[in-house]
Amino acid sequence: MTALRDRTVLVTGGAGGLGAAICEAVAAQGAVAIVADVNAFAAQALARRLIESGGRAEALPLNVGSEPQVATAVAEVRARYGRLDVLVNNAAVDVTVPLDQLQTADWERVLRTNLHGAFLMAKHAAPCLREVGGQIVNIASTASKRAWPNACAYHASKWGLLGLSHALHAELRGDGVRVTAVVAGGMRTPFLLDRFPDIDLGTLQDPANVARTVVFVLTLPRESAIPEVMVLPLRETSWP
Repeated sequence: MTALRDRTVLVTGGAGGLGAAICEAVAAQGAVAIVADVNAFAAQALARRLIESGGRAEALPLNVGSEPQVATAVAEVRARYGRLDVLVNNAAVDVTVPLDQLQTADWERVLRTNLHGAFLMAKHAAPCLREVGGQIVNIASTASKRAWPNACAYHASKWGLLGLSHALHAELRGDGVRVTAVVAGGMRTPFLLDRFPDIDLGTLQDPANVARTVVFVLTLPRESAIPEVMVLPLRETSWP
């Protein structure tokens, strides 16, 4: 028997990087991995691969910044599987430029994806999660704890996401819904590697390690909750 058997886990930004690692990890535990991503082709490719490996998965094209799309996606999962057990708010974008070069449209895009999208997903998923005593996992970052230059939009979104996560923990725990913020340090994913090709890989961690932490959170006995957990590479440079 696997720990998450038959639970339905919706992962935003699920087609690549950490999102894909989380989908792989929960599928290996017997869950139905709902690979939700704005890149429909990549989501379908991952879902096929998980199914071919003996897992259960479904691709779900989704822009988390669009409330109509979010509402429709949650309703479709609920209708198809009869339940939604877990929401993982993982979708994120970044723009790394100085303040005077940051376009307002890019600021709004980062906040809409990283923070507003998590709010929309939680708002529409909450009724389903209350039915089953489900869970929300919000993927934060060391960028929610410290700040460095040329990333004000990303920092604002991740500090906001961490605050939102703790607020949801306080609000939903009385309904039996557990909410956890996973503060992840740097990972060997395209999110970093595509933008910083010269980064020292030794200062990063395998996203599978963070995915294992998500599985640990999801399999904690129901009498306990973890509001926040941090997972760092041993040589993390953005955290002491």
